[in-house]
Amino acid sequence: MDRNLALEVVRVTEMAAIASARLMGRGNKNESDQAAVDAMRKTFDTLNIDGTVVIGEGERDEAPMLYIGERVGRGTTSAPPVDIALDPLEGTNLCAYGRPGALSVVALAERGNLLNAPDTYMEKIACGPAARGCIDLAKTPTENLKAVAKALGREIAELTVVVMDRPRHDALIAEVRAAGARVKLIEEGDVAGAVSTCFESSGVDLLMGIGGAPEGVISAAAVRCVEGDFQGRLRFRNDEERARARKMGIADEHRIYRAEELARGDVMFAATGVTSSDFLKGVRFFAHGAETHSVVMRSKTGTVRFITATHRLDKKPM
Repeated sequence: MDRNLALEVVRVTEMAAIASARLMGRGNKNESDQAAVDAMRKTFDTLNIDGTVVIGEGERDEAPMLYIGERVGRGTTSAPPVDIALDPLEGTNLCAYGRPGALSVVALAERGNLLNAPDTYMEKIACGPAARGCIDLAKTPTENLKAVAKALGREIAELTVVVMDRPRHDALIAEVRAAGARVKLIEEGDVAGAVSTCFESSGVDLLMGIGGAPEGVISAAAVRCVEGDFQGRLRFRNDEERARARKMGIADEHRIYRAEELARGDVMFAATGVTSSDFLKGVRFFAHGAETHSVVMRSKTGTVRFITATHRLDKKPM
């Protein structure tokens, strides 16, 4: 994939972030999500790519746009074929109620290199480059904490673990606390949680817990760009989900996937903050436009760019 494509893709997340941020705090998560979808779809079609959405808003009968299997981009004869994993608004409730941590995210890979993950749960663990190779989803949380602490040259008490605040994580949270680590609970947005483990400035060392499988693939792509580490294991809720997964070619539901298996080859990742967090600032509006804060990463080169952009919406209307 052309390296300039990464800088093109960030325009997609910027426009989605601005559109949803306009509706921040209004209490309607569907409205803000739809605004992000509309803006992202419109911007994708300005890019010279032959894109297929492999992780999106859902199946075709569930989502009018950006559904799994939808083709996006200009699709010219010179357009590179790419697979796309996206979440126009990760953290719909966060945006709807004006809480921190909402993002717009997109991951790209060459055709056939992103796992077509079913819409089910995934057990996840992620860490930054300094602890790469030390995490193992087959081991207990305590064992993983010990391994990461050793790799980082710290005590367990100096580690911070991000976990989504859900009843299903009660036992996990209790074990992490008993081991002596610090726990940072988040309402939504485990893509942001996984990515934040790769940046020391975030103060986050590990992500643990169960979240969406599609978000797991996006997280793996992002973590790969900066040589962090990620593992995931599908957690089906019923036989219907198992049957759908088999149709997608997933035979072993107990398999632990490494980041390189979820997002293979040359991958790119872009994210723009909708509401502010430790990782990215949210959208700020002014008289004639808006300011966005984004990150763009590419696995082939390991380049990470933080981009602050000023958008003159009077000259470039949404």
